Amino acid sequence: MCRNYNITKYKGNTHYTVNVTDSFGQEHTSFFETVKECGKYIIDIWENEVKKPEDLLSKAITNCIEIDKRSGILKENSDGLD
Repeated sequence: MCRNYNITKYKGNTHYTVNVTDSFGQEHTSFFETVKECGKYIIDIWENEVKKPEDLLSKAITNCIEIDKRSGILKENSDGLD
């Protein structure tokens, strides 16, 4: 994934909107009064980027459902799972 940023200021607005994408593809958005503050925010995001941890509980539940499906404990119907 590549880093990217976008700074916008809509007509009549007093603040800039900053959208930053880090190298993990995570998006960050904030608002600032000056372009200089926007630049500092972008640099801060890129210097301190950390991949967000996976949601291990959701992954574990999904794996349990798949195991139950394969073993025949759960069967899919048109409304979802039985």
